[in-house]
Amino acid sequence: MKSIFKVIVAMLFAVGILNAQPISQTGEKGGYTIKLTSEKSLVVGENDIFVELFKDGQTVTNAKVKSKFFMPEMPGMPYMEYKDKAKLVNGKYKMMINFTMGGTWQYQLKFKTKEGKVHTVRGSVNI
Repeated sequence: MKSIFKVIVAMLFAVGILNAQPISQTGEKGGYTIKLTSEKSLVVGENDIFVELFKDGQTVTNAKVKSKFFMPEMPGMPYMEYKDKAKLVNGKYKMMINFTMGGTWQYQLKFKTKEGKVHTVRGSVNI
């Protein structure tokens, strides 16, 4: 009976992981709307993450975008981080982020506009 229960729990856990959704987060900073997305659900390993910037409803394609994803130090585990500079691809800024383990990763997304002002957006994602 216990083994059947374990199998059912394992199957429910696997279905939950397989049905994970891609990320889609939106925020505002300094008159800009920022949209952070992924095409697939985030996994341990390499992930393509996209950033779209909008000002007054228009797509911004002349900014410089970079990010830092990090997991703070915890007992028995060192601080981890991954940085990348985004490249403009089809109107979206694309970054490749390598998550080294599952859990909650915090991020700092910075973008520099043509006016020279640097904006920082903070948030988190779960792996």
